[in-house]
Amino acid sequence: MKHDKLRQRIALEAARRMYEHRESFHAAKLKAAKLIVGGWIKPRLLPSHREIRAEIEQLARWHDAADERLLPTPGETDRFEVYRGLLVPLEHTRQSPKWHPEGDALYHSLQVFDLARDEQPYDEEFLLAALLHDVGKAIDPKNQLAAGLEALDDVVTPRTFWLIEHSDEAHALLDNDLGVRARRRLGESEYFEELLILARCDRAGRAIGVAVPDVDEALAYIRDLAEMCGD
Repeated sequence: MKHDKLRQRIALEAARRMYEHRESFHAAKLKAAKLIVGGWIKPRLLPSHREIRAEIEQLARWHDAADERLLPTPGETDRFEVYRGLLVPLEHTRQSPKWHPEGDALYHSLQVFDLARDEQPYDEEFLLAALLHDVGKAIDPKNQLAAGLEALDDVVTPRTFWLIEHSDEAHALLDNDLGVRARRRLGESEYFEELLILARCDRAGRAIGVAVPDVDEALAYIRDLAEMCGD
């Protein structure tokens, strides 16, 4: 079976599962692949979320009505699409080889996410902070933190926002280069321990040649956590 036809069959079955059973992209795609192939399949042969969504739209047209839970109404914003739109440009955002020998900012962000997932696999807000902490680099390299916070202001929780907002201070703290007052202020936050974990993941996420999930896989993982919690 040619790869494109296999992808199309999996996309169609995944779309049917989502349309009829309200499954997430990630779960529907894996179940569809197992049903059609009968076992494990290489990730590169799986259809993208965009391909599955196109099949969902076709199913909706066949049924003469769009499924409101799968197809947002005009004006409704899917926050995960916003995240994706902020992350993808990082692939073309180069970094200083002195501090980031791993290469582009997207590869770094995905490394940090993967390390954060090892630390706190069920903490959606923490994982979003890890994945999105550098989105400002593709918006305004000269003022990247402020640019990133502005872009994320209305699409992340206050906790995720705070973790990203204080990421530079966390690095200064690890370097013993943070003033006493600032250190005390950070330490008073209930999110202080997670902030330090995030900073350590950020520093560790600069390896060359390590395997990481792609953007869609990372977002699918976090979306599944959100759906488990009824978000």
